[in-house]
This record gives sequence, structure tokens and C-alpha cells, in this order.
Amino acid sequence: MTLSEDNLNYFIHTYGCQMNIHDSEKIAGILESMGYVSCNSAENADVVVFNTCCIRETAEQKIYGHIGAIKKIKKNNPDLITVICGCMSQQEGVAEKIKSSYPFVDVVLGTSNLNLLKDAILSAQNRKKYSNVDFLQNREEDFPQSRTSYPNAWVNINYGCNNFCTYCIVPYVRGRERSRPMAEVMAEVKQLLSQGYKEITLLGQNVNSYGHDLADGVTFAKLLDEIGRLDGKFRLRFMTSHPKDLSQDVIDAIASYPNICDNIHLPVQSGSTEILRRMNRRYTRDAYLALIDKIRAKLPDVGITTDIMVGFPGETEEDFADTLDLVRRVKYSSAFCFVYSRRKGTPAYSMDDQVPYPVKKDRITRLIACQNEVTKQISQTMVDKRYEVLVEGANSHYQDTMCGRTESGRLVNFKCDESLVGQFVTVQIERASSATLWGKLVTEEKCRKIFHL
Repeated sequence: MTLSEDNLNYFIHTYGCQMNIHDSEKIAGILESMGYVSCNSAENADVVVFNTCCIRETAEQKIYGHIGAIKKIKKNNPDLITVICGCMSQQEGVAEKIKSSYPFVDVVLGTSNLNLLKDAILSAQNRKKYSNVDFLQNREEDFPQSRTSYPNAWVNINYGCNNFCTYCIVPYVRGRERSRPMAEVMAEVKQLLSQGYKEITLLGQNVNSYGHDLADGVTFAKLLDEIGRLDGKFRLRFMTSHPKDLSQDVIDAIASYPNICDNIHLPVQSGSTEILRRMNRRYTRDAYLALIDKIRAKLPDVGITTDIMVGFPGETEEDFADTLDLVRRVKYSSAFCFVYSRRKGTPAYSMDDQVPYPVKKDRITRLIACQNEVTKQISQTMVDKRYEVLVEGANSHYQDTMCGRTESGRLVNFKCDESLVGQFVTVQIERASSATLWGKLVTEEKCRKIFHL
């Protein structure tokens, strides 16, 4: 059923990382260009899209459950078009499984086939199934996008990954690295700034390797330099950085331009050199710590965040102790901590010495407690200090409260009028509760005095 006789409606289920969230903005743009309107549930939709993730098996099983629930909805609405796309559908054999086990699904697309969505929808409207999960060397980016994250915007700079960490399915479902031409990236960034966006985040599985496959000698540092030279008040962030590829010229570029945020997401995964070797991360514990020292020497106020995995095959209590020690030494602003999950098709799936779940559960609890203590200590050092914050919008967890981030990436809650969304304001931190910061707005007159304007 549609919401009205005039509108055709769409609903998108998005799973996984920022790359998928941004892909869903592109999916929405394509559908809106075809006359579809966003709605709030699959029951009210004419097109339902599942933009999937397969980084963990538990996530994949959850998605299959959600897809299965569409069968009943489609029975009541036979014209409903169901689309499966994203990482899960790109896995070997999954498209065939969907066709056989979920025959009510109309369209299956892979991670590099979004430009085919319009044709796929038109085929489905004519009762024809559509499936394409072939990797495309150059994914087209000239289709419309419906951005939902003002004043922030994401921009893809490269796709795929060449690293083949032994636990990771991404290179198999996203393909080998493909960089977008710098002129194309710059044109998108300039357009976003002209439209009033205040924060741009460059996206890639490994942004540091940007340009390695291009013939013109462009590098990630050169791209940062070009964006950093643009006029206007805005912020630039990027993710994700692979430690083995974060070079001095990238650090120098961050330090050279005030609009490039002193905020680096640098996944370490483990603090043990032996586990890093088994993961095929291609750096050691000492090399990672040396890189942290190099970053902080140039960027003393930098906020560093990370990803850390516990329970990788062969991880001993000594290896885990190395991870805890590294967390205390680096002092991450925050960390995404998770338990290793076996993924078929990756080398780690068949490794010996799989860690029992009770041990994993104990270690993740201790790791989170360790990181929470570090974050709490950092938060306390911020109390009574003033920071420039980009007002992002209302915090849905607290009534009449707005939120925004400091340059180093810390989220701050404060009271202000909604008209300030998309503007930079000065906030004084009044109190901290572990990872949560609370502050008050400093008036424009006080700002002039603070910054001697």
C-alpha cells in the first residue's frame, strides 16, 4: 500500500559502515529521480531496498531474517519491488541463494552496480527479475544523491581494498582498490561547499592508498593539499587510514591547513606483534607506536580513534595484555571494540587455535572497561576549556539538547537554538560523564574576547 494515490514510496534498510550509509544516499537519490518518495516503513513502500553488510556472520543472519519478513508484506502488496544490494549480495553464491530461497526478491545488485539500479527497477516494474553482481572497474558517480546528514557530507575517494587481512571479507566483496580521479573528487567537494555543507568526510577502505592506481601521480597527501587550499570555513575529515600507509606527507598536510581536522581514525586491531602478523596487518606493535609518536609530534592536540579486535585465533592472555597496554599508552579518544567473528572465505576461518567464546567475552569486557577509563581521563581534561563546535542537530537521547563535535571528534551536548545547525559556535565544557561531554554556548561577544577579535 502506498501513502497516497499520487506517490510511489521507497524504504531503505541500511546495515554496516559509513560507506554503506553513503551508498544508501545514492540509492535514495536514484529512486527520487524516478519519482519515488521516502516513507517510514516497508509496509507503506512500493520499493524496499536492503543495503547489506557481511562483515560478521551474525549481521548476515539478521539481514536474512529481515528479508524473509518481506514475504508476508509482498503477499498483501504483490506490486512491491524488493531489492538486495551491498556487500552480502557480492559474496560468492549469495545471489544464487537469494534467488532460490527468497523468490519474492526482484533485484540483486553487487557493491559496484548502483548505477544499474534504475534499469533494474524498471525491469521489476515489468515483472522481470534483475541480477548483476559483477565488479565494475570504474563505478559511475554521476547519478543523483539524496544526502541526509547536513551539515555533514560523505565523499568516496576510492573503493575496494588490496590488503587482504586474514579476518576480513571486504576485499572479496568490495574488490581491488579503485581510485576516483582527483578532478572528480574535487568537483564534488566544491559543489557540496557551495551548497552550504560545513564538514566533508572522505571515505575509502584505505584512504592512504588513494591514487596508487592512477597514472597521474596523485597521492592522498596531494588531495588533502588541494582541498585544504579551498576558500571558506569548513572542516575536512577522512576514514579509514591503514597504519602501514599513513605517511609523513599526510601528517604534514593535516598540520598545514586549519580546515583539516586534527582527528585520525587509525585501526590497530591488536597490540600484539604476533597477532598482527597472523592478521597480515604488515606492521608491528613498535612500528604502530612509533607512528603515534610521529603524529603527536606534529599534531599535539590530535584526537586518535581506533578499532580493536579480541579473540583472534591464537591470541593468548599475554597477547591480550599487550593490547591493554597499548590502549593505555596511546590514549585513544574512543575505540570500537569487538569480538573476532569467523567469516567463511577468509584465511582466518580455517586457522588453528580458535579462541573459546567465554574467553572472548571476558576479554572484550576488560578491553571496554580499559578504554572507558582512558576516555574518562581525557574527558576530565576538557572540563572548563572552550572548543569550537559544529552544530549538527538535536540529540534524540536528551530533551531540548543540541549536539556537535570538536575538531578532535569529541561529541558535545549543549543548549542552543535550532537555527544554529550548520554553524560553528564556541562551547565551554562544564562537565564530563565518561565519554559524554556537556557544555554551554559562549556568546558572540565573549567569543571575540576569547579569540582577541
